[in-house]
Amino acid sequence: MAKTSTGILHATRNDLGANAREVSVGVLNAALADAIDLTNGVRMAHWTVRGPQFAALHALFETFYDQLGGTTDEIAERVVQLGGTPDGTTQLVGAKSRLEPYPAGLRDGMDHVKALAARYAALAKEVRAGIAATGDAGDADTSDLLTGFSRTLDKGLWMLEAHLG
Repeated sequence: MAKTSTGILHATRNDLGANAREVSVGVLNAALADAIDLTNGVRMAHWTVRGPQFAALHALFETFYDQLGGTTDEIAERVVQLGGTPDGTTQLVGAKSRLEPYPAGLRDGMDHVKALAARYAALAKEVRAGIAATGDAGDADTSDLLTGFSRTLDKGLWMLEAHLG
């Protein structure tokens, strides 16, 4: 069995080589921790947003966390398909997320938009690096999954930035 940064790859009949699976599991687990962290930030914004754009932002943030929830499930399942174990516990996410901690005291709608825009941009950058790494390792399917996630992040960033003018 091959080792990864998160443990040992489990046996699978997946025909990707051990190196491709190791690289992809590492990239995917990093993206998973970040995506769960971002989802939690979006939920916090959804729950606590105040101000003149409350209704629009409250609904937008709900759409965002629904989208992110679907993506995190796909990422975690891909980790398992490759013989890995998803790093999805609260403790692992807190320890491994590459995103800046979300400020718990935010209330103003535009402050939430700014905070989320910064995190969407940071994660999009990391995901694009993961697309290249998994593609170079020979895992086109994981690269494709991350490409779809990249498009989701870019669209969310665009929508957030549109509020900032």
